[in-house]
Amino acid sequence: MDENKIGQFIAELRKEKKLTQKDLAAQLHITDKAVSKWERGVSHN
Repeated sequence: MDENKIGQFIAELRKEKKLTQKDLAAQLHITDKAVSKWERGVSHN
């Protein structure tokens, strides 16, 4: 799986819905830092 492509996809959808990373994080009950990591393709591997 290409983490960068997935991150770009998440960012595009979030922006289409006019949500900030913080807004999306609140809806998913996670931190905005986690959303940022997803969008940048950062993993713990």
